[in-house]
Amino acid sequence: MSKFGVSQPKEMELLRRMEACGIREADLTEQFIKASGPGGQHVNKTQSGVFLVHKPSGLEVKMTKERSQALNRFFARRRLCELLEAQLLGDQLLQLADLGVVAVKEGQKTGLGAGRPFYAAGFQ
Repeated sequence: MSKFGVSQPKEMELLRRMEACGIREADLTEQFIKASGPGGQHVNKTQSGVFLVHKPSGLEVKMTKERSQALNRFFARRRLCELLEAQLLGDQLLQLADLGVVAVKEGQKTGLGAGRPFYAAGFQ
């Protein structure tokens, strides 16, 4: 039985992705919160929302997308992977810029790389 209420292939893909990002369950702090929005009485009375904190990076994810706590746990972990991958990509682009492989334009923001402003464009 799946621990996140999704199919076995989806759960395995999430676990593989978490491993690739260096996320361990021991590094996560998970709290359950009351969700809001559509879902009626079920959402208003149960703590189906998930608040996830990745201690090493300090990234926080709040997920109240679904009525199911198990699905919100799955989506919160998936979103955390996306944020860490974006952060890693931003860091890699800055390293490439230092090497002169990628042009970096100052004063523009992409939201990647821990808040550092940049746009990347490869040279022709």
